[in-house]
Amino acid sequence: MGSYAQNWHLGDRMKPTLTDTVAGWRDFLPSYLPLPHPSWRNSGWIRQHPWFEAELLPYLRNRVADLGLGQ
Repeated sequence: MGSYAQNWHLGDRMKPTLTDTVAGWRDFLPSYLPLPHPSWRNSGWIRQHPWFEAELLPYLRNRVADLGLGQ
């Protein structure tokens, strides 16, 4: 998933697992928004963690819209 990238950018701030880091996404705002790797292989991970689509993705969509990046 995205644990290598998260480790590179977050270093010691990264939580014990990728899931813990992504679940704690609010702890990293506004500088970072940890995400799993955008791969079709992560469909199972996304299904196992419904909070990702219910909480994190709406925040991300709104933030992108606020920045005018979705145009």
